[in-house]
Amino acid sequence: MVMAISDDITSKAQIPQGFLAQWHEDVYCVFGRDPAAHSVWEILVTYSGVHAVLIHRISHRLWKANWKLAARILAAFARMLTNVEIHPGATIGRRLFIDHALGVVIGETTEIGNDVTLYHGVTLGGTTWNKEKRHPTLGNNVLVGSGAKILGAITLGNNVRVGANSVVVKDVPPCCTVVGIPGRVIQSKGTKIQNRHGIDLDHHLIPDPVGKAIACLIERIDELEARQTGSKVTLEENCEVCEAENVCVPRKESPVKLAVRA
Repeated sequence: MVMAISDDITSKAQIPQGFLAQWHEDVYCVFGRDPAAHSVWEILVTYSGVHAVLIHRISHRLWKANWKLAARILAAFARMLTNVEIHPGATIGRRLFIDHALGVVIGETTEIGNDVTLYHGVTLGGTTWNKEKRHPTLGNNVLVGSGAKILGAITLGNNVRVGANSVVVKDVPPCCTVVGIPGRVIQSKGTKIQNRHGIDLDHHLIPDPVGKAIACLIERIDELEARQTGSKVTLEENCEVCEAENVCVPRKESPVKLAVRA
């Protein structure tokens, strides 16, 4: 009975969604991810990230219907209107939210899952000129911080967080946090999501690996300096019986005698 219910839920999740239903979700998902949103009209009028996604839904359908030029013209209009460039060939899942939406670029072969959040300055770019899969694939519930660059035909698993200004060029496993240039996995949270809505927006709670490394180095230097200080005291106290003899203490230079030839 349980298996039948789960199969029914899976089949419903795979049913193609209607165009207006997509728009409805794209608008209402903002309330769960932006506390500054107060009304639907405010979102429809002032949120350029929402405008970019709504227009992309149309241009993508034109692209799939082989109306390539019309799709590109509509995408160019959306770029001028919103300052967000989404290629009409990009595949975008449900409830994508682009917050602030300045300078976001999404390439042609990009694939984005459901409930993904992008901040301003994000680039989902390619690394080759060949006509193949050259842009990243993002899983569900992925959050990409402002200014981050995800480059190449790589895959970010579900529930991945990318720190601001990171450059990711390799695959990232699910439920991980990646930061740095190039991106490094610094935290694995397992399968649990902290936010009850299933979307983790706590992208400011990211460890600082560089700061931690510097702190470890400072601690190590202090330890070495303490050891060196102790060694100097020992040498000064026991200098008379030191086996190093006159190596520790500078030798007094004896006057150089020059042999004068007759």
